[in-house]
Amino acid sequence: MPPEQTDLLRGTLDMVILKVLAHEEMHGLGISRRIEQITKGTFDVKPGSLFPALHRMEEEGWIASQWGASENNRRAKFYRLTATGRRQLEKETKRWGRISVAIARALETS
Repeated sequence: MPPEQTDLLRGTLDMVILKVLAHEEMHGLGISRRIEQITKGTFDVKPGSLFPALHRMEEEGWIASQWGASENNRRAKFYRLTATGRRQLEKETKRWGRISVAIARALETS
């Protein structure tokens, strides 16, 4: 049975995109597919959420892009993580760690 799909919590999409791009440069559809793959189908990021996030992150200087050819020879914009993006990923990962511990504690409380 496939996992139930879940919306990404506000603010976590950026962190997940940064994590994906920390491993390799990718085009938008590749990023979306990789997120679905690594979350075992729990998150399915639609273009209406992905591309505004990528645009915002590029404006922040966390990622950079360039045009290239996709695996099926179509023109695609490829995104890569910048040094600023690596620092942001580290910051967001630590923040998420604190949040997840706090939520786990809250759920354990009777």
